[in-house]
Amino acid sequence: MTERIVLVTGGTGLYGKAIERYVASDPLEADAKWIFLSSKEGDLRDRKQTEAIFAKYKPTHCIHLAAMVGGLFANMAKKVEFYRENMLINDNVMECCRIYNVHKLVSCLSTCVFPDKTTYPIDETMIHAGPPHSSNEGYAYAKRMIDVMNRCYADEYCAKFTSVIPTNIFGEFDNFSIQNGHVIPGLIHKCYLAKQNNTSFTVWGSGTPLRQFIYSLDLAKLTVWVLREYDSTDSIILSVDEKDEVSIKDVALMIADAMEFPRDRVVFDTTKADGQFKKTASNKKLRTYLPDFQFTPMDQALKSVVSWFVDNYETVRK
Repeated sequence: MTERIVLVTGGTGLYGKAIERYVASDPLEADAKWIFLSSKEGDLRDRKQTEAIFAKYKPTHCIHLAAMVGGLFANMAKKVEFYRENMLINDNVMECCRIYNVHKLVSCLSTCVFPDKTTYPIDETMIHAGPPHSSNEGYAYAKRMIDVMNRCYADEYCAKFTSVIPTNIFGEFDNFSIQNGHVIPGLIHKCYLAKQNNTSFTVWGSGTPLRQFIYSLDLAKLTVWVLREYDSTDSIILSVDEKDEVSIKDVALMIADAMEFPRDRVVFDTTKADGQFKKTASNKKLRTYLPDFQFTPMDQALKSVVSWFVDNYETVRK
């Protein structure tokens, strides 16, 4: 039997680190060789460097997480770069997977690929049903093209390429920057500083918007399942159930509890904008395959992440 060699691009970020932790404890992966690629090993925007990586490791499988990413303002200011650089990365990885006979490729999309004007819950059939929000159209269209090219490679070369669409990911090894991080890591850092400085924990906005958050270790487990078991070219949303959507206020209070910070000192600054009220995604397709999958309860997952953050405060990305 040929050795399974799994190459994970973008392997040192939040998502890649979670996959690394998961496969280390999964007996089914004991005989496989997993390579978690960092940007130090080569620039995936460059075709020759990408080919050199594939020639070196000779992967049989690939999980493609690498991307040029940024927050709202970066996306608005550099639409051309977000489009071109992600198109280059994706094109090089997909074509190298074809050239080097990679058996299966799983790429990662984002919920921002969905149309700006849509109905909820969103599902996999809606990816191309209208333009994405103009603020990140460069990034969103580059990501949408993965879904298109998965089908093109299947039609022309019988390639087994597919993609996953996670909802809001949180977990250990995230970027905990208050300015540039996502909502949960930013709130964890804010709450930590409030506790250290004996001040209020101030949350921007009313706290009413709803989101579906997925713990990175749950996402890692599902992604490995997609690599092994999911044989469709069509993208699949990886998300908690609709009933598990939580408000930003509930998240902030759970973080306060995990940090042992008094709830009566959590303040919501309603002079700040709330952003979109909800972005509900349907995981009906996932549930047809895995009806009994158990997601980690949100409060339990947040306790793990807060504990890790406090223990590693000096070295975390922030």
